[in-house]
Amino acid sequence: MKRIILLTMLSFFQWSEAQKSVFQEDKKPIADSLSVYQFGYKKLIVPSIFIGYGILSLTSDDLKQLNKSTQYEISEHKPDHIKLDNYTQFVPAVLVYGLNFSGIKGKHNLKDRSIILGTSLLISSAVVLPTKHLVKEDRPDGSNNLSFPSGHTAFAFATAQFMFREYQEDHFWLSLAGYPFAVFTGIYRTLNDKHWVGDVVAGAGIGILSTEAAYWLFPKISKIFSKANSQNTAFVYPFYQSKTIGLGMSFNF
Repeated sequence: MKRIILLTMLSFFQWSEAQKSVFQEDKKPIADSLSVYQFGYKKLIVPSIFIGYGILSLTSDDLKQLNKSTQYEISEHKPDHIKLDNYTQFVPAVLVYGLNFSGIKGKHNLKDRSIILGTSLLISSAVVLPTKHLVKEDRPDGSNNLSFPSGHTAFAFATAQFMFREYQEDHFWLSLAGYPFAVFTGIYRTLNDKHWVGDVVAGAGIGILSTEAAYWLFPKISKIFSKANSQNTAFVYPFYQSKTIGLGMSFNF
C-alpha cells in the first residue's frame, strides 16, 4: 500500500514540475493572442506517456503482472471501500466556479469556461465509453468487463487540468490545487477494486489530453455561441439522480 501511494505522489510531483516548466515557457511574449489555444508538443508529452503506458499494460506481461501484484497487495490490506471518488472527480471544476464567484477570477468568463469544460468532458466521454466496450477488460472485482480505461480518473484529471489552465497565469500554485483530488480519485479507483493501475494511468492521460483539446477547439466552438446582439448565458450545476452524480450544463441563447 505504501509503495502505491509513494509512486503516485512521486508521479504527481513530477507532473507538477512539468506543468511549471510549460507555464514558464508559455510566459514568453507571443505575437498571436490565439496561440494560447494552440497545441504545444510539451503539453502532449505527459498525457501521451500516460496513455501509452495504459495501452501497453493490456499486452505487456510485466505490466500485467504489476497490475495483479498491486491488486493482490491491496486485497491483503483490505481497505474500506468508500464512494468519495464518485465526488472528487468533479471537485476541481466546482473549485473553479466557486473561486470565480468569490472574486478570484480565472482566465475565462462564465460562458467561455463552461464551453471549455463541457467540450473537455464530452471529448473524454467520447474516448472512454467506446474504448471500454472495444477493449472489454474485466474489472478486478469481476463486476463487468468495462475496466479500461478509468472514466472517473479521466474526468478527475480533465477537471484538474481545466483548473490549471484557468489559473496558471495569475495564481500558479492555486492552479495545481485540483490535482490532489484527481490523484485521490485514481488511487481510490484501485483501492475500491474497480480498476487496475494501467486503467487509471490511461484515464489520467485521456483526461489531460481532453482538456488540452478543448482549449484548442475553443476559438472555433465559441464562434457558434457568439451572435451579435444576443444575450447568451451559461452555467454549470451538480446533479444526483439514480445513484449517479455529475455536472449538468445549461446554455441560453
